[in-house]
Amino acid sequence: MQEDLAIRIKRLKYRSWHRGTKELDLVIGNFAEKNLDQMTVAEIDQFEAIIEEDEFDIYNWLTRKDPIPMEHQNAVMDRLLSFELVERGD
Repeated sequence: MQEDLAIRIKRLKYRSWHRGTKELDLVIGNFAEKNLDQMTVAEIDQFEAIIEEDEFDIYNWLTRKDPIPMEHQNAVMDRLLSFELVERGD
């Protein structure tokens, strides 16, 4: 079971870096790299459901141009919305 989860995480990381648009690849890919290994199975399910959506829909949700559908209003989406690509050296 643990090996299956590791394979699933590896597959999701790959898919996160290969969405289609470079802007979304950078956000989703970096988010996946930094968060997937610490997520619960339920959170991984939520993340996978999000990245299954159309890339332009995801982009519009993350830029707050469109409202997030109820099925994606969850902790993982909250983390994606607050994710920062640049680490601050405060």
